[in-house]
Amino acid sequence: MDTDRGQITTMKVTTKPYSEEVIDQHGTGVKFIIRTFTDSVEEDELVWHRDRESRLVHVLSGTNWKLQLDDKLPEVLEVGMTYRIPKMGYHRLLKGQNNLVLRIQIT
Repeated sequence: MDTDRGQITTMKVTTKPYSEEVIDQHGTGVKFIIRTFTDSVEEDELVWHRDRESRLVHVLSGTNWKLQLDDKLPEVLEVGMTYRIPKMGYHRLLKGQNNLVLRIQIT
């Protein structure tokens, strides 16, 4: 009897809830990531996670999106402001209106 018959193998395919492009700052060699979260992203795609590097996140556009750091209340992301996300610190985004566009510098 074939024991493999009838078994279903599932693969978890993870996709990022954003698009991004890497740019250099005016030939200085400093790299930035321009990351866009569309207003059609599903809330359950914006999960708690950690990053391997600290980063500075500058908000280019978006309305009423929030950043929540571990053990903190959510903070509204304001256009023109920069936020620090510490290395290996849990954090997540909370969906707002319009597309959220961020300029990220790995520090």
